[in-house]
Amino acid sequence: MAKSGSALRRIGSDTAAFEEFYRQHVEQVSRFIARRVGDPHTAADLTAEVFLAVIDSAHTYRPSAGSESGWLYGIARNVVATEHRRAAREYRAVGRIAGRRLLDAGDIARLEERIDAESAGRRVYEALSDVPEGIRALLELIAVDGLTVTEAAAALGIRPVTARVRLHRARKAVRAALPAQSAALAFSKE
Repeated sequence: MAKSGSALRRIGSDTAAFEEFYRQHVEQVSRFIARRVGDPHTAADLTAEVFLAVIDSAHTYRPSAGSESGWLYGIARNVVATEHRRAAREYRAVGRIAGRRLLDAGDIARLEERIDAESAGRRVYEALSDVPEGIRALLELIAVDGLTVTEAAAALGIRPVTARVRLHRARKAVRAALPAQSAALAFSKE
């Protein structure tokens, strides 16, 4: 039994219309999916995704463009194709890490120690996230890489005077954001 185009377009906002549509088509959609997917959990998920897509796009159905079943199968094909692309990406990702040594408990403990040790530096980077890129680059060259203001200016292609003005503004921003840590940061070497 086919619905009129206007009835089908209502399923996005009319739960009774959707329930009727779902009951009428769930078997054919699940068979369609089962022919293309071997895992029962994935098949169930994809069947649900098809009907979620139906709800989202029901308003776009046009009887003049084709039958209700054709429209529904088109949605199901798109959902299955999207799943196949996702699975292929996952397979490639797994292939890239295959044969590599995974982290053991000791590796994780060392990484946790390193992360804890770098917490002050992380706070600085977080505080600098709101600083414009040019000023942040200058700060990194001076505070992290150990360049002088003149060397950092040359690396950035700006005049030393401009670098000093930016550095002054950056110091104020860092002091405001990180009052306790700012005293420990060496921002000038000249």
